[in-house]
Amino acid sequence: MEASVILPILKKKLAFLSGGKDRRSGLILTIPLCLEQTSMDELSVTLDYLLSIPSEKCKARGFTVIVDGRKSQWNVVKTVVLMLQNVVPAEVSLVCVVKPDEFWDKKVTHFCFWKEKDRLGFEVILVSANKLTRYIEPCQLTEDFGGTLTYDHMDWLNKRLVFEKFTKESTSLLDELALINNGSDKGTQEKERSVDLNFLPSVDPEMVLQTGHELLSELQQRRFNGSDGGVSWSPMDDELLAQPQVMKLLDSLREQYTRYQEVCRQRSKRTQLEEIQQKVMQHGECKSSADTSVFQVVNWLEGPGSEQLRTQWGIGDSIRASQALQQKHEEIESQHSEWFAVYVELNQQIAALLNAGDEEDLVELKALQQQLSDVCYRQASQLEFRQNLLQAALEFHSVAQDLSQQLDGLLGMLCVDVAPADGASIQQTLKLLEEKLKSVDLGLQGLREKGQSLLDQISNQASWAYGKDVTIENKENVDHIQGVMEDMQLRKQRCEDMVDVRRLKMLQMVQLFKCEEDAAQAVEWLSELLDALLKTHIRLGDDSQETKVLLEKHRKFVDVAQSTYDYGRQLLQATVVLCQSLRCTSRSSGDTLPRLNRVWKQFTLTSEERVQRLETAVAFHSSAEKILQECPEQPEAFNEMEQFDEIEAVGKSLLDRLTVPVVYPDGSEQYFGSPSDMASAAEHIREKMKLVSLKKQQLRQPEVATPES
Repeated sequence: MEASVILPILKKKLAFLSGGKDRRSGLILTIPLCLEQTSMDELSVTLDYLLSIPSEKCKARGFTVIVDGRKSQWNVVKTVVLMLQNVVPAEVSLVCVVKPDEFWDKKVTHFCFWKEKDRLGFEVILVSANKLTRYIEPCQLTEDFGGTLTYDHMDWLNKRLVFEKFTKESTSLLDELALINNGSDKGTQEKERSVDLNFLPSVDPEMVLQTGHELLSELQQRRFNGSDGGVSWSPMDDELLAQPQVMKLLDSLREQYTRYQEVCRQRSKRTQLEEIQQKVMQHGECKSSADTSVFQVVNWLEGPGSEQLRTQWGIGDSIRASQALQQKHEEIESQHSEWFAVYVELNQQIAALLNAGDEEDLVELKALQQQLSDVCYRQASQLEFRQNLLQAALEFHSVAQDLSQQLDGLLGMLCVDVAPADGASIQQTLKLLEEKLKSVDLGLQGLREKGQSLLDQISNQASWAYGKDVTIENKENVDHIQGVMEDMQLRKQRCEDMVDVRRLKMLQMVQLFKCEEDAAQAVEWLSELLDALLKTHIRLGDDSQETKVLLEKHRKFVDVAQSTYDYGRQLLQATVVLCQSLRCTSRSSGDTLPRLNRVWKQFTLTSEERVQRLETAVAFHSSAEKILQECPEQPEAFNEMEQFDEIEAVGKSLLDRLTVPVVYPDGSEQYFGSPSDMASAAEHIREKMKLVSLKKQQLRQPEVATPES
């Protein structure tokens, strides 16, 4: 059934395939009922036609039928649903009846569908238009049901008419071309003559091929680009408008048409050869026959043949253009080959005439033979030169296209912002960037070599005319080649400039990562120094000399911590500068700086406490040693007992400090060493305080004895 036969019915849009699919990939068949009485016969014809379009594979997935009853009566809807059983009983999997706002009698509708469920063979549901998306995705529903799928029924119908017309014409043309081609292959003269009457096909193959290509282009554009720039829709899907059928018919037409052209060419070739042979055979071995044929070859080669080569001077501006020129040149070579074959035959005939001719004819025949040979060899040289030139142009354009793709890839990589996770990934990206740039350098060098070789061939190109000074239009070719090389050079230079900027940025990022890592390491070192200060810097010394040594070591220890802190600060300042240069926010310096300051503040407080304890210990040991080392024969040195009281006060103050923790700004507390370590240090101070107290008692005894005496 063809659309043109039932066109008035199809225009009524009694049913349509919108291209939408259900969740099982089955096609959606829509039956929009209207207020007017719907002809069931016309609806049946429409459904028969629509169901003949999809493939068997598509039909096997089943159909979802949407019966739009919002503008119709219940008895019409019921008739349509029952009719589906007879039209598409095995292919309907679900029927969605869109109910109107003012619903029909619920009891009647529910009872009817429930009663007919088993007999129908498919499920029927009643839904509102706004709840239809529960069963079908919105993108697969047309705008009538609140979906986004665009459907133009008249446009679809026009495409169907074009498709069916093309199918009909192409099928008929294929049969005619096959008859012509097969008849030509039989080879007998009688059969060839029988085909002559129908040698021309009834339809122009070029027009049919053009129609098919336009139809295929329209189908592909509709499918991939959408309708009129709107939401994409696919009413001309492979399964609906049989795009593969169009492609298959086009392939078959091209194949048969190519064979048909070859048949015509061979026939023309045979006709020309027969005419030449008739001319040669007509005069037998006489000189005039050879002269006539030779002049025909020479006149064609110097006339139409040279004109063909003279007009083919371009090299193309792309791979496709160069290939098209090569194909055209092959056609020219094919035509020349026919005349070269005539030349070989004539050369043999002239040789036979030379062997059998008179001496007075030898000079003229040899001149004729030499003229023919010179013309043929020169023309063959021009053909070979042209073929080599086109091959060089094709290689040049191939290298240019590869280089262009490499530059596009490099540019695409440069346009993507760098957001690596660590320095190693930056190094890897930088290495890849350098490799791509090196590949571009090699490609540009190859392009220059191919371009220079092509320019050399063009500069050495000889005139197509023999003995005439004819300037070949090579300026356009030279400008094109130089323009391509200059354009590639400029693109490469721009990419190199961008690579330099990206390289600097990536090296700065590597430095940024290194500074952040080193700053974090400085914090760790400072934390380790603080931990060592609290756990190992405990002793206060057994005497003043040892305590002074401990105090000096502590100052050096503080200098190391100060250097570590300054190093961390410098690194963090460097990260700030690098971040400003890179216009980014450091990921770790914002957390590292407070940590560094917090640890340094804790270290400073702990160090100050350590210095206070050591200085107090030096004062205590110095005073105690001075008293303990005084001779007892010099009691006048101890007249003032205040020195003993002062030593005892310093000792008690030192003991008190040993029991007090270091309090940090955040309220946390830390003790030096363990309780046993502090107890050991305090015990040594108490022993020395006992010696001082004993010395004090010894000095008091003489004072007591003197009054008694």
